[in-house]
Amino acid sequence: MKTWQADFYRRPLPDASGKVLWELLICDATRSFEYEATCLQSAVNSNWVAIQLQQAAGEKLPDVIQVFRPQSLNLIETAGRTLGINVEPTRRTLALKQWLQEKQYPSVLDKPPPAPLPENLLGEQWRFATLQAGELVDAFAQRPIPILHIPEYLKPINLGLASTIAVPGVIIYGGRRSMHLARWLQQARPVGLNYISGPPDGLLLEAGLVDRWIVATFEDSEVTTAAQIYEQRKQQSQGLHFLLVQPDDSGMTYSGFWLLQTED
Repeated sequence: MKTWQADFYRRPLPDASGKVLWELLICDATRSFEYEATCLQSAVNSNWVAIQLQQAAGEKLPDVIQVFRPQSLNLIETAGRTLGINVEPTRRTLALKQWLQEKQYPSVLDKPPPAPLPENLLGEQWRFATLQAGELVDAFAQRPIPILHIPEYLKPINLGLASTIAVPGVIIYGGRRSMHLARWLQQARPVGLNYISGPPDGLLLEAGLVDRWIVATFEDSEVTTAAQIYEQRKQQSQGLHFLLVQPDDSGMTYSGFWLLQTED
């Protein structure tokens, strides 16, 4: 499958005549393919992007274009629909972000203040947990879990993690709301779940391209200690962690499982 990473945004500085330029950057995951084009701000539209995509592709268009910047997404999505290309919003455009850094272009996005989870989604209880890296995938991959997110690139074996490494996670017991919460998370597209020191302390869900959600707040010292250990274990597991949603603590049924990785 042919996958590109693309960004279409204003250049940090105007050109020599003072005009604002927009720059389209396209590359693949290894940067063995790179394409760049610029246009005046007055010419920015999805038709221009579609033409550039065709010129960059030559005879074979990509199957997927990955986009990390919200301001680029609509134009590239519209161009992609015109050409029959699937556009995937994702923060994981590592090659493209490296290219932007080399150009000294900004790649860190402004994020809105975190919002609390809607009250109708709140679980009944939650807790920290750990699983050994060698057992993590097998523990859930073969179970009949309605929503299962285990990307190939995040499997411990593909990260080179020792099988005995403790991978931390969070389990939410959702009760009757468990499936409703899992479906909402699926739409939100979880990226990472981080401990934030307070007061009060809390768990912050990074999701989508720039969304942030407050999953829980706490002031209990024992919970804070557990949260600090959770973050320490994430450092030892290359940021790998998990989120599990289940109706109760029986271990018999599960609603959703996400394998996640803290952003650099």
